[in-house]
Formats: sequence, C-alpha cells, structure tokens
Amino acid sequence: MTNDGKTRTFVESASAPNTEPLNQLYRLLLKKGRVQWTTYHRFEKELGRGGQGTVYLSHRKGADGFNQPVAMKVFSPERFPTVSSYEKAMERVAHVASRIATIQHDNLLDVQDFVDQNRIRIMVMEWIDGFDLRQLLNPERLKLVEAIAPTRKWEYINQVVATYGPSQTRVKAGVAVAIVRDCLAALAALHREGIVHGDIKPANIMLKRTGHTKLIDMGSAFELIAPPYKRACTPAYAAPEVLEGAHCTEQSDLASLGYVLIEMLAGQPCFNLEAEYRELMESKRRMPQRLQELLPPEVSCNEHLVNLCKRLIATDPAKRFTTAEAAELREGGAAEFHRQLVFGDLASEYENDIRVLLEEVCRIDNRDSASDITTNWIQRS
Repeated sequence: MTNDGKTRTFVESASAPNTEPLNQLYRLLLKKGRVQWTTYHRFEKELGRGGQGTVYLSHRKGADGFNQPVAMKVFSPERFPTVSSYEKAMERVAHVASRIATIQHDNLLDVQDFVDQNRIRIMVMEWIDGFDLRQLLNPERLKLVEAIAPTRKWEYINQVVATYGPSQTRVKAGVAVAIVRDCLAALAALHREGIVHGDIKPANIMLKRTGHTKLIDMGSAFELIAPPYKRACTPAYAAPEVLEGAHCTEQSDLASLGYVLIEMLAGQPCFNLEAEYRELMESKRRMPQRLQELLPPEVSCNEHLVNLCKRLIATDPAKRFTTAEAAELREGGAAEFHRQLVFGDLASEYENDIRVLLEEVCRIDNRDSASDITTNWIQRS
C-alpha cells in the first residue's frame, strides 16, 4: 500500500526548524483526541416569528476570517404552563433534531446543533439563500417583478413560471408540481426514519436561488412511535383527522402538502384563514368536490393533475397515497404528470424556471426605492 494519493503541500522547506514547535502542538492535539472552543453569536436579523419562537440570521465565526451564515431558532417557553413541560418538550425536539441531522437529504433542512443558553433552547440550522413560498405567493411581489424585469423575461415568467391569480400569485402547473415533488422527496426521507413533519405550509417551504426546494422548520416534527401528548398545528393546512384530535401520520403530511399544491395552482388560499372550527372542517370535507370550481380551466381540464390533488387531500387518510414516495413516483403520482408534459412537448427546466423568477425577486431588494419600481411598472402598463 502506498500514500501516492494523499494531498501534498509544496513549500520551500517543509522541515524548517522554526516550524517544529507548531508540529509538536499538532501531534499533541491528535494524541489528546478531543477539542473544545467557545463560539459567540449575534442575532443580526429576524427571519421569522411563530408560535414556537423566533428565527434569526447569525454567523458562525472561525479562525483566519472564516465566516458562515447560520439560522438560529430560539424556542419560546411562553406557551408552556410550567418550566418542566418546556424542558420535556425540548428534550423531544432535541432527540428528533439529532435524528434529522443524520438524514442529510438535499431537500431537507440541515440541523447543525441544539444548545442550551440559560435554560432557553436554540436550534442551529443551515441558512438558506432564498425565499419561502408564502413570500413568493404575495401578488405585490409579483407586481414588482413585472416592474423591474426586462420585457421578454417577464413574458417568460408570466407564461411559464407564475402569473396573477384571483387573490395571490398563481404558480404554473409544471413548476408547482416540481416544488411538490421536492417536498415529497424530503417527506419520504423523513417518513423512512419514522418521523412526521407535522406542519407543512407555504411558510415552511423554501425556494433556494439555485431553484431547489427545501422543507424547513423541524420544531413540530416527531417520531411516530412517540407522538407528543399535545401538539400545535396550522389549522388551514392541517389534515381533517388532525383537527379532529386523531394522531398526525405520514398521510397527514400528504394532505397538508396537497392543500399547498392546490393553493399554488388556484392562486388563492384553499380555506378562509379566519374560519371557525366547524366551517373549516366542512370546507376540508368538501374540498375534493370543489376542485373543479377552485382550479383555473387550464388545470381543471387535466384529469391526472386533478386526481393527484384528490388523492393527496382525501378526507379518509386510507384513500390517500400510502407513502410520500408513492405520491411522487408511483402510478398516479406527481412524476407521471411531468412525464405527461414531456410526451406533450410541454416540459420545461423547472429548477431553472424557479431560478429565473428568484433572480428578479432578489433584484427588488437592490433597487434604490420602491417608488422607482412602481413608476416603471405604471409606465409599462
């Protein structure tokens, strides 16, 4: 055996006497077999706030100018009745987070650490350079994109990527299904480990500037074999059985993702966000029958796409896809719709389409003022 493949460093004199003290420190470190250091983080920018706590942008600073952006979720104890209930919940979150950290899936948020700061728990996660789906569905943002994008690029975005819907941005079918397929791949990775996400919604789906989709916010995730006694959810995106008090399962995640898909395709929320429990439950039960009136004609005429939505959101969990993998890859799944577009010569490079849109969204923040953007848009209109 030889070491011909190892990395070699070429310097004038690798064995110069003045490096020997450093060489000794190097050998001593290897012999000890452990290291420790203290890191400091400053909350630089608030990225989001919800019922579980607040997420901040921070930076991990290292030696020789190393600087890595990270997202830090600070878990609030305010919704817990006692200190012990907070700490018990945090133990569960930490256990699930440590399991998620080993999955390392491209469409799943990377969890990097879970720390205790004066009894307040903080989850350290990768920072994602992009926007969550809730932000991109805001029609005002699409108006600004129309204002600053070159005419030909805007026409492409409007025809292929996203356009105006009844109350918010409507995502074109090919792109919407591409986003959902990435989410299904992430869910499949979680579900194979016996973990349920538990809070699928537009705000927890991030689109990176590269065009990839990431499923984020693991604070509500739990193991199927040890579900929490009490758990939170977002009612408008929760499966019917979850609202009724039954256990949240893999099929519950699929129903939530189905509501997100329908919202993207329809250009409007599936449900009244202010609805009372009884009204919301009735709307969820009737949703499969309402698809034809909710979806635009170019979508409702596609039998395969409508059936995909119906199977995801079926009121009875047993009538949904058996797994996230089946919802993406098996007969009647999302991949079959994309194959249909390929055979009809209607397919596109979906990640590139998303990247084209996000390119213009990122330019919005670099403009001198919003008034200049609005003036430009009015003149073009």
